[in-house]
Amino acid sequence: MTAIDIIRADRVLTVVRAPEIPDPAALAEALAGAGIRAMELTFTTPGVLEALRKAADSGHGVVGAGTVLNGAQAAAAIDSGAQFLVTPGIRDEVALVAARHEIPVVMGAFTPSEVMQAMDLGAAAVKIFPARTLGPGYLKDLRGPFPDALLIPSGGVNAGNAAEFLAHGALAVTAGTDVVAPADVAAGRWSEIAARAAFFVSSMN
Repeated sequence: MTAIDIIRADRVLTVVRAPEIPDPAALAEALAGAGIRAMELTFTTPGVLEALRKAADSGHGVVGAGTVLNGAQAAAAIDSGAQFLVTPGIRDEVALVAARHEIPVVMGAFTPSEVMQAMDLGAAAVKIFPARTLGPGYLKDLRGPFPDALLIPSGGVNAGNAAEFLAHGALAVTAGTDVVAPADVAAGRWSEIAARAAFFVSSMN
């Protein structure tokens, strides 16, 4: 299964923004065991390339690189084992690197024009960010002109609204601090993260 296949099957991925990730393999194991097999580690975390490598080598789910801003970061992330890339906005050069390596990219967008740009650039899915701004109903609005677009809301998605985003046509939702609180990640509280992940997954039904 590709990374997108796994995201589609689980209907969720998690984005990790933390000051440090002491044991990326343990984090991946905790999340995958709770039903969230796709984990996005972002370039805002110091040492993210080493964390990507350790998580990818663990074999627990799939690991991607997030907040990818340019082609150099995209190439470095892929070299470190990233199985998908995520951008916060439209990034042509990231799309080019991803296509060259046959790695799916989830490209950030918000407006209909940006959704079209992302699709034109070959995005495997489009991340609607920040999703909290207009809420779940906005996904339904976008699905009108773009019925075939694979949309993944990010930013402000939590256990209280994840099911509604999915009901309005999201391919999957992005779980952030609701599951992987930065303090929990930095402190290595894997059982707490696993419990939060399991609760989030149960909330989607």
